[in-house]
Amino acid sequence: MTFNDLNLNTPLYNALEDLGFTTPTPIQAESFSVVAAGKDVVGIAQTGTGKTLAYMLPILRNLKYSQQDNPRVLVLVPTRELVVQVVSEIEKFSKYINNRVLGVYGGTNINTQKQAVAQGQDIIVATPGRLYDLAVSRVLQLKSIQKLVIDEVDVMLDLGFRHQLLNIFDILPERRQNIMFSATMTKDVDDLITDFFINPSKIAIAVSGTPLDNIKQERYNVPNFYTKVNLLEYILQNNEDFSKVLIFVAYKRMADRLFDKLEKLFPGQTCVIHSNKTQNYRLRSIEQFRAGENRLLVATDVMARGLDIENVSHVINFDTPDYPENYMHRIGRTGRAEKEGHTLLFSTEKEQQGRESIEELMQMTIDILDIPEAVEISAELIDEERTQIKEHYNPTKHRDEDAPGPAFHEKSEKNSKENLGGSYKFKIAAKYKKPQTRGDKNYNQRNKKK
Repeated sequence: MTFNDLNLNTPLYNALEDLGFTTPTPIQAESFSVVAAGKDVVGIAQTGTGKTLAYMLPILRNLKYSQQDNPRVLVLVPTRELVVQVVSEIEKFSKYINNRVLGVYGGTNINTQKQAVAQGQDIIVATPGRLYDLAVSRVLQLKSIQKLVIDEVDVMLDLGFRHQLLNIFDILPERRQNIMFSATMTKDVDDLITDFFINPSKIAIAVSGTPLDNIKQERYNVPNFYTKVNLLEYILQNNEDFSKVLIFVAYKRMADRLFDKLEKLFPGQTCVIHSNKTQNYRLRSIEQFRAGENRLLVATDVMARGLDIENVSHVINFDTPDYPENYMHRIGRTGRAEKEGHTLLFSTEKEQQGRESIEELMQMTIDILDIPEAVEISAELIDEERTQIKEHYNPTKHRDEDAPGPAFHEKSEKNSKENLGGSYKFKIAAKYKKPQTRGDKNYNQRNKKK
């Protein structure tokens, strides 16, 4: 099948031709007629298979020109970076279509976004939090929404967006088309479908957790952080093969720690992204990595969800994720659009259980490699790797939690005041000999003579 077999219009055909797209992916081919028919749709497909085009192509096909101010299509995504990416993709597909697209997300001036919304939009791409803020402010009216798209819905639920999603559902029109796409299916996602979707058509291109066939997966058993750094240094010396490498870590502090190490080993080749970085810093890091200005990008899982960066040669899991679904999203950053991909997984002894869960989800075993002899096995440990020694109950060291600590002390005598109650005003009056009545001007003079 080619895109010519789909019932598209000339503007879309021209845009696809400019982008060099000729053959739809399986999820795009199977989704088009169902989404175009206006039915509720649940699409499950491996990451990197073109889900954005799968839902936007039929929507743009049927989106008529309108001068109304209120948006008709709402796309919800979990992260700011994904908002920017989806808006960019829609603008490419809409090159020959007269429509208005706006992305809104937190971390930026809401007043600027209010002004943009007030100018009138056809498609809004948003993170749930900022969308709800705009809707509550009454600047963004959702009464004209005809199609709701929830992309990467499992991530939204993992990130705690469930309450905000429910609030958004409450203020949307009841008669609308619901479209949901994700790479994994969880119980929370299934519950959401049951509660809000009306007899949805389910399109499953692959079983949730099925790895892409064109991604080669290998792993190392590594004892600790510093040995991981030594192994990473050895691997990344091969600039030709490891030309564009995405390195995933478990948390923000680890990202900064690894970035500092790599910047010393490979000056000017590394950038980092995590949720504590400013929005401009995050977008700049992505663009530098995408453009090839930086060969290495260190990231937490905020980067693993839906971002499309071309020609990532390798994904290295510096830390083994606790949740196997996160591993699936991570490795999906390479081997995109049917290209060959390569991933490496580093696992310490404590991370073996996470690795086993990943293999169980994928129903396959990841090939193990031996650490090269040239790599130094370090005995040094970081704080998180050291055994925390907890002393058994010792009554002599037991501290009363309610006892005053060093911040409490007795007031000095001059700062201590007696609560004199109602008699205080009489003492003051006697001390300063104030007149008993406002008109008795000679009272103080008579007292002085006495």
